[in-house]
Amino acid sequence: MQEFFATLWRDFHTAFIEDNRWKYIVEGIQNTLILTFFALVLGVVLGVIIAAVRSTYDQQYERMTGPAKPFLAVGNWICKVYLTVIRGTPSMVQILIIFFIIMASSNNKMLCGIIAFGINSAAYVAEIIRGGIMSVDPGQNEAGRSLGLGYVQTMWFIVIPQAFKSILPALANEFIVLLKETAIAGYVGVTDLTRGANIIRGVTYQSFWPLLAVAGVYLIMVMFFSWLVGILERRLKKSER
Repeated sequence: MQEFFATLWRDFHTAFIEDNRWKYIVEGIQNTLILTFFALVLGVVLGVIIAAVRSTYDQQYERMTGPAKPFLAVGNWICKVYLTVIRGTPSMVQILIIFFIIMASSNNKMLCGIIAFGINSAAYVAEIIRGGIMSVDPGQNEAGRSLGLGYVQTMWFIVIPQAFKSILPALANEFIVLLKETAIAGYVGVTDLTRGANIIRGVTYQSFWPLLAVAGVYLIMVMFFSWLVGILERRLKKSER
């Protein structure tokens, strides 16, 4: 037994302590969080635009008149194609296409990762936000119009804030899902958490400690953000009383 633990410690020392290889894990955590955060920001921005177009089409298209109507129909068609393609193809294939084809001339691997995961996340965020907008009482829209607000102003100042309140937990869960999905960023050279472990594996020819460390770090981060989501949900329930 003593020899077993001595072997574990020797492997641990080789994997992390020797040559300060633990820095690969620390750098990976930092890059993973940066990638996840900015990808989610991009996803929310694009998602709001797509959700606004689709919900406007669903709610207003039949009663619309004038030259804006065909543009809305085209915009809704483009959004539907976008959602179908993004949600129907693997995120790993998408990031490879963006890195090796669309942004092949760029050396900024982190930027490619942010754009790829942001575009992927936007498809899911858009449907979350659209569901929130559609759940708001239509009378809120009419109330805004009665106050002299235009449709865009009513959506921005009245409908979307109410929708965001109901979908914040779902958006927070999307952040957690996105955090785990970034584990494939290493395929395009981003030194994320998983790639940091693979670098250690390639140098030391050991798999146990690097992969166990990555799994543990992901688990801790997911548990932490899940705890924050739980706090958020409880506070939202209290505010509704």
